[in-house]
Amino acid sequence: MPGIRKVLVIAAVIVVVAAAAILLVDVGAAIRGEHRLSVALAESPRVPSDPEVTLAGFPFLTQAGTGDYSGVTIAARGVELPGCEPVRGVCRGELGAVLGRFRGPERGDFSASDVLHTDSISAYTRLDAVTLARYLRITDLTVSTPGPDGKAGSGGPQDGVVSRSEGVVFTGTVALPPDDGLDADDPPSASAYTGPKVRVSVAVDLSVTNGALQIRATDFYSGPERHVDADVGEDMRAAVLDRFSMVLPRLPMAWGLVAQRAESFGGDVQLVSESGVTDVRPDRF
Repeated sequence: MPGIRKVLVIAAVIVVVAAAAILLVDVGAAIRGEHRLSVALAESPRVPSDPEVTLAGFPFLTQAGTGDYSGVTIAARGVELPGCEPVRGVCRGELGAVLGRFRGPERGDFSASDVLHTDSISAYTRLDAVTLARYLRITDLTVSTPGPDGKAGSGGPQDGVVSRSEGVVFTGTVALPPDDGLDADDPPSASAYTGPKVRVSVAVDLSVTNGALQIRATDFYSGPERHVDADVGEDMRAAVLDRFSMVLPRLPMAWGLVAQRAESFGGDVQLVSESGVTDVRPDRF
């Protein structure tokens, strides 16, 4: 009996070691495929550096053997966006996409000119508060997404990432009376501004007009989420709200998709678009 137990233990160890070795080989192959696809995507003229790429599904080697992949998630950060005055700094955003099941080269040997046949694309272009501040010319702008009704929090870790298209809270400082914010030497929301100014929180609605992000401030915000209370005279309320409203230039999206809707994403704002079956090339991301 002891001899049998010893044989069983050795056999179990061999199985575990073999499984671990197979797993390591599979993970290594997936990492190699992700790197090759990332480098291929970086051949796109607007992608400044290798994007983050995560191939879905397990085992990867089975997918790579047939060139039939479960899907992939892509995030390209630091993409330059149009429409910012140079004095405010360069506007940059994150372009991302999730491909559903797609066909591509076998063995994960992705290259820039490959044609990937995908069942679906879900794409986004994400702007952080710094970028939105440059567009709106409100230099201390912050963005928050109120949590669901009856639940504390504003998109923090305890809530997960909260997203909504209406009632997003923008907070920032504007001059009184409101100025357009174009004076490079004396911007109205800068801490050095010596004239009358006010820091306010407003509720904004996000939408898409002809593929472009529309931001419309609807009222001053005084709800339960963190905000700034400020007195603004009736004669200036409409003008202050107008400083938080604009239509941005049409922004790029992955593979030339056109934005279909806009929403907050925690402390960011993003455009979203979805497409069905289509063909894409990495160097045209």
